[in-house]
Amino acid sequence: MSDFRIQPSQRLLRLPPYLFAKINALKHKKRQEGIDMIDLGMGNPTDPTPQLIVDKLCEAARDPRNQRYSASKGVFNLRRDVARHYHERYGVEVDPETEVVACIGSKEGISHLLLAMLGPGDTAVVGDPAFPIHVYGVALAGANVISVPLGNDEAFLERIRYVVQHLYPRPKLLILNYPHNPTAMTVDLPFFTRTVALAREFGVAVLHDFAYGETCFDGYKAPSFLAAEGAKEVGVEFTTMSKPYNMAGWRIGFCVGNRTMCEALGTIKGYYDYGIFQAVQIASIIALRHCRDFVEEQAQAYQRRRDVVLEWCERLGWQAEKCRASMFVWAKVRDEHLAGQSSIDFTMRMMEEAEVALAPGRAFGENGEGYVRIALVENEQRLRQAMRQIHRALSKTPVKSASVKRRPADPGRIPQPSEVIIPDE
Repeated sequence: MSDFRIQPSQRLLRLPPYLFAKINALKHKKRQEGIDMIDLGMGNPTDPTPQLIVDKLCEAARDPRNQRYSASKGVFNLRRDVARHYHERYGVEVDPETEVVACIGSKEGISHLLLAMLGPGDTAVVGDPAFPIHVYGVALAGANVISVPLGNDEAFLERIRYVVQHLYPRPKLLILNYPHNPTAMTVDLPFFTRTVALAREFGVAVLHDFAYGETCFDGYKAPSFLAAEGAKEVGVEFTTMSKPYNMAGWRIGFCVGNRTMCEALGTIKGYYDYGIFQAVQIASIIALRHCRDFVEEQAQAYQRRRDVVLEWCERLGWQAEKCRASMFVWAKVRDEHLAGQSSIDFTMRMMEEAEVALAPGRAFGENGEGYVRIALVENEQRLRQAMRQIHRALSKTPVKSASVKRRPADPGRIPQPSEVIIPDE
């Protein structure tokens, strides 16, 4: 027998083990056993894409001209409609030729922009909790992450300022995400105005993930980072068709803003792909032009679902804010319900005892421990059923387990691979 072994790259070895596979495996096992597992763990919309968009896809797919390679940064007509959308909704002027790039979903775009912007010795500042690609996209680029306890106020910006002032070499990139995943935290435009001032002062570029910008409730309108004066000089913003148009599986999103950063992303994409299937891009133009009413209706549906989950969180004694946007409720689980377990073990237990899948807060960072993220992806009746099943399970004698050792939050500490799990979405 040969001693020959194939070794993955150090880049791959820097990533934590995919511990969320344990949760997915249990979920699959339950379903194979015929159990009706209610999955509120992944932000994967179950509502259908508007028929108008589907019909246009089918029509465009039949045209042989759309079956060839496309442009890696997206066809011009789509980029022009994205620019028009920014002008009409946010009052932001962008050049579709140089300041808009179409991506294979915002996650791909963010990952490749990080690869274009960062390398060994570079550092990015990210809030904690965070959507995992904001952390591990940096790691894949060979750079370092400084995690700062998350906020949406001046205190959060001051924590960032402290890190930037006292780290040498200074961080190269600040990654923001409002409305936030997983916490659903939101901001108003003055927050971004102060962010731009900080970025200019210290020469730090900004990447803003705006995936949930159009899923807003109670009259709130999430501001675009680019609406802040001078924002295009310091950063870019990523949007997606996945959530507002129920096009998650279509994989299409956009990077908009700073010309240099867009050009860097376009260069990387030119080496990696031949662009998105052109029929998908054409259908996306129809979505942007004709489906504004649908986006509003879908947001209202998420608002009603939010209210159902919040009502049950109150019954359970879980602390949850009445979020103004996103498709999640971020809830702090009562200590007696955790029964000494970590949030990971608690979610495993809920799959076993309540037949409901939730996302453990620890999946998103140290400051997520003790929380769960509840995705509003099912209808109101199904959500009530899920929360009722959780309530019944927790009404039984709680399971005892070893207590969780929780490390005090350290704004400059990089999570170790053995401590982290990566959720799907």
